[in-house]
Amino acid sequence: MGLVATILLAIIFTVPNLSASAADNSVAQIQKKGYIVMGTSPDYPPYEFISKGKNGSQIYGADVELGKEIAKDLGVKLKVKAMGFDSLLVGLQTKKVDMVIAGMNENPQRAKSVDFSKSYYSSGLSLVINSGDAKKIHSYHDLEGKSVGAQIGTVQYDAVKKGIKNVKLKGIENINDLILALKSGKIAAIPMDTAVAQAYASHNPGLKIIGAKMPNQSSANNVAFAKGATSLKNAANHTIDKVNKQNLYVKKFVPTAAKYITDNKSQSQLSTMWQYKDYFIDGIKYTMLISVISVFFGIILGVIFALMRLSHNWLLHAVAVAYIEFIRGTPQLVQIMFIYFGLGTIVNVSALTSGIIAISINSGAYVAEIIRGGITSISVGQSEAALSLGLSKTQTMQSIVLPQAFKNIWPALGNELVTLIKDSSLASVIGVGELMYQMRAVQADTYLGIAPIAIIMIIYFVITFTISRIMKLIEGKMNHGTND
Repeated sequence: MGLVATILLAIIFTVPNLSASAADNSVAQIQKKGYIVMGTSPDYPPYEFISKGKNGSQIYGADVELGKEIAKDLGVKLKVKAMGFDSLLVGLQTKKVDMVIAGMNENPQRAKSVDFSKSYYSSGLSLVINSGDAKKIHSYHDLEGKSVGAQIGTVQYDAVKKGIKNVKLKGIENINDLILALKSGKIAAIPMDTAVAQAYASHNPGLKIIGAKMPNQSSANNVAFAKGATSLKNAANHTIDKVNKQNLYVKKFVPTAAKYITDNKSQSQLSTMWQYKDYFIDGIKYTMLISVISVFFGIILGVIFALMRLSHNWLLHAVAVAYIEFIRGTPQLVQIMFIYFGLGTIVNVSALTSGIIAISINSGAYVAEIIRGGITSISVGQSEAALSLGLSKTQTMQSIVLPQAFKNIWPALGNELVTLIKDSSLASVIGVGELMYQMRAVQADTYLGIAPIAIIMIIYFVITFTISRIMKLIEGKMNHGTND
């Protein structure tokens, strides 16, 4: 994920930044549209996290309260968009968000690509360890030669990489996954912001926090803005000055966020999961929506490019081969991110639409090869017989070849649909609320790691098994009365 984000940023920075060279009107643009979009990674309580709200799952946190204060002083509304932490700056550069507030620290590398506000809060740096290791690990010096986990793209990750000798550093995108890795013994410690460490340790018996005592450690949180958005940065600094002067972050924002942090200690995991059934139901809706629409357009694209590849026209054939080989030769995750972030510099496409487009395009390449195989499996003699009876090539393809080809490839198409349902989980990386995204939301709100994973595993199995049975039933009816 960190590599993908770096590649996309590199692509974006090769294009001249015309907006930066023009007169800065970032505040005027936001006031004109009436809202400001804040990007965040909601797995970092009490700064940002997902919890139950009046309208289902919502993003809360002290950073969100700061975002509201900035929006209020600008005279606009606040919209919050969830992303993976290492995708936030890409989202800022591609104008998917107007500012990033995510417990992010300024460093020289980030400052080259974005502008930072003044610091609005600092809570220090701690290590989260298993309680059983408390006698062996007292500071970062005791982590030499051990496995340490850190969130990709954070200053904690860089601090471990530069500050601990012979460390086996494991970069993981999601904080909940880091906690699972720690509890299962995969890693020995996690460097984390002290306030966040306290939140996770208090909800996970068996974990303990100790002072990191690392050299040059920095935990001052800043708001990030697109390079050149000086007027917006200055407006935010004005709000931050007010917040710091009145100590609003500690006195008001953190206590407000704490009201939404769920306490499930006294409940069984089964009871807790039942309370979050609406999250999983929403995830099923989005998963099925993405899958059904994508397989529909995937089949259309598949038919078109299969016929183009079988065409005797060299140009059509070349285009089809290039499309199929390129799509099949690149990771689907990269395709999703490129559609959302890369094309976002040209056209503002929503996360859901981007996910559907990317998955449809990816499916089209595989379906094209499936259909091509189905067409070539039909005896040439049937086409010749049809032509001899006066049918045109188009009529032969529509009435004779394709119906039989689809019958032959039906099992493969069913398998493609099942694969799409599982691959829809990749859309969670750009904030689409499908099953994987909702699982992350439940993990963040309940501090439970394994239970939400088990739930969506069962849901995926039920969905895919049901679809497989339906496809098998249809296949049986298609074959009824034949000699196959």
